Amino acid sequence: MRFENVTGAIAGLVSFLFLAAPAQAVLQGTPLREPDGLRRSVVAVESGDGELCSGALVAPDLVLTAAHCLTDRVAYRIVGVDRGFRKQTVRVAAIAVHPTFVPGTTPRTQPGVDLALLKLERPLGGDFGPFDLRTAGGIAEGEMVTVAGFGVSSERVKSSARTLRQVQLLAVGNVEVANRVVIATDRTRLAETAGAGACRGDSGGPVLVTSQGGYRLSGIVSWSSGALRANGPNACGGLTAITSLREHMNWIRQATSSLDGMADSWARR
Repeated sequence: MRFENVTGAIAGLVSFLFLAAPAQAVLQGTPLREPDGLRRSVVAVESGDGELCSGALVAPDLVLTAAHCLTDRVAYRIVGVDRGFRKQTVRVAAIAVHPTFVPGTTPRTQPGVDLALLKLERPLGGDFGPFDLRTAGGIAEGEMVTVAGFGVSSERVKSSARTLRQVQLLAVGNVEVANRVVIATDRTRLAETAGAGACRGDSGGPVLVTSQGGYRLSGIVSWSSGALRANGPNACGGLTAITSLREHMNWIRQATSSLDGMADSWARR
């Protein structure tokens, strides 16, 4: 399938979303081993019942992730990897979920904006460096993006999760049902057969565009799907759906202010 055919068929992909699932590791991704690379800014989001997502550190004590990762009434924690590749764990103290998000629905219905902001009990520490939200932007059709997350490298091997990986994908356009997401895919497979992409455990992970100053945080992974010509049911290797940050920056700023205010009230107790 040629690229122009993919972009022309984006609207028709809506009927394909019944195969979609929350994006939960990066298929065909490269493990990140550099102490000063993305390891400093990408974290795992773990629930008290063992569920895994990914997240983007956007302040020393704030993590941006996908709202659907936080629907269970359990405690959550953030796990980062320090310069020595040792796990550092901090509990989540408060959560702000985008007001349009509807819990209990499925990714294929795109139930509102799939974004949430987490306030940590304390900063992760000096080994970590947040993405600069002042440079956050959109994702253009035809642009290459980098997806990073702690998800599985093989959909059916849960033990392959919890290693940070990254992969490059091609943004091919937008899909809009109840909400608009950017669709990205393996640039050589174009979702016809299984290729690179987000998978189980990558929901909430950062989507990055390369700029002169390095990486620019531009989106958050929401869900993934299997390929059009997949062998049997699967939810990875086809499309990766991304919530672009450009149109949601006002809410992120408001949520940050609200969570910071809560922290101030805790300090006065």
